[in-house]
Amino acid sequence: MIIGGGVMGSSTAWHLATDPNFDGKVVVIERDPTYARASSALSASSIRQQFSTPLNIHLSRHGLSVLRRAPKLLGVDLGLKEPGYLFLGSPAGEAVLRANHAIQKGEGCAVELLDAEALQRRFPWIATDGVTLASHGVANEGWFDGPALMQAFRRKAREAGVIYVADEVVGLAADSVVLRDGGRLAARTIVLAAGPWSGAVAALAGIALPVEPRRRSVFVFDVREPPGLTPLTIDPSGTWFRPEGRFYIGGTTPAEGNDPGGAPLEVQHQEWDEMVWPVLAGRVEAFEAAKVVNSWAGYYEYNTFDQNGIVGRHPGMESLIFATGFSGHGIQQSPAVGRAVAELIVHGSYRTLDLTSFGYERLSAGRPIRELNVV
Repeated sequence: MIIGGGVMGSSTAWHLATDPNFDGKVVVIERDPTYARASSALSASSIRQQFSTPLNIHLSRHGLSVLRRAPKLLGVDLGLKEPGYLFLGSPAGEAVLRANHAIQKGEGCAVELLDAEALQRRFPWIATDGVTLASHGVANEGWFDGPALMQAFRRKAREAGVIYVADEVVGLAADSVVLRDGGRLAARTIVLAAGPWSGAVAALAGIALPVEPRRRSVFVFDVREPPGLTPLTIDPSGTWFRPEGRFYIGGTTPAEGNDPGGAPLEVQHQEWDEMVWPVLAGRVEAFEAAKVVNSWAGYYEYNTFDQNGIVGRHPGMESLIFATGFSGHGIQQSPAVGRAVAELIVHGSYRTLDLTSFGYERLSAGRPIRELNVV
């Protein structure tokens, strides 16, 4: 049984149902089959290898291979575009960029460091004020149609025999769940992939899981004259932007003290006026006249412990497996995590990518795995 039918739950369901060594039955419980509030449907849907944690690099690398093979594998073209990521570093952040670069190069990533002069030559449209170093992914990074990936996993899972139940889990035990309609469903294995609400679902069984919804606003804006080839660019302030069709999208990390868990899923329009547009206008001259034409808000499934995924069995309830807490990286890592969880269920261990370090045990042991490149 899989709690949560978004991209992570549906990836797991598909990988399970299509594993030739799996002879069981897969049921997915999804409380909102319209996916109106699902993180998968509201994601900015980007993918990168510029992480500070090697395992995150490997997870997203596999995700990219699936995106490229999606027409054959999943029967859908996900519109993958690969102009790269561009992290801008201030003097205070230069050491972190260099340390991350060393890790990324050690993992075979196609990345380069650019000083301010080289950055200006490569991207003439960018103002380098306050920037001393930049990290540019020259390949294997970009963005795609995330909602289409979620729907493709769901469709292929159902074709493989997975049953989707539209209901909400209100009780959780080692061998069953209680649904809001009053029914009880038994299961040998339960996968918790409820995204931002995973912490609340775990609490039904008395399990502390540091995952909560964190609101992020995304603004769609138009400009009169596009600046030219634009990677997904992250300013030292945390403000980011990238092209989206004929428009651009952008956002930022909420100001300190304005990022509560479970905040209403409403766009924070003041973020554009006070935080996003001033940075964009100062960084890209063409964005001075930017006009917002649309906006939306979505939830990160934010892991307050260390902003990395929590994957694997609960040590005290071994029938319960986690696949949650990815803090904004879930949609790009869903192909690899779904495969890994399926392997854990079918074979009793990870086969192709070892996710042991992302296990629940690190929480109780107080051993965070800090991801320094959280956007």
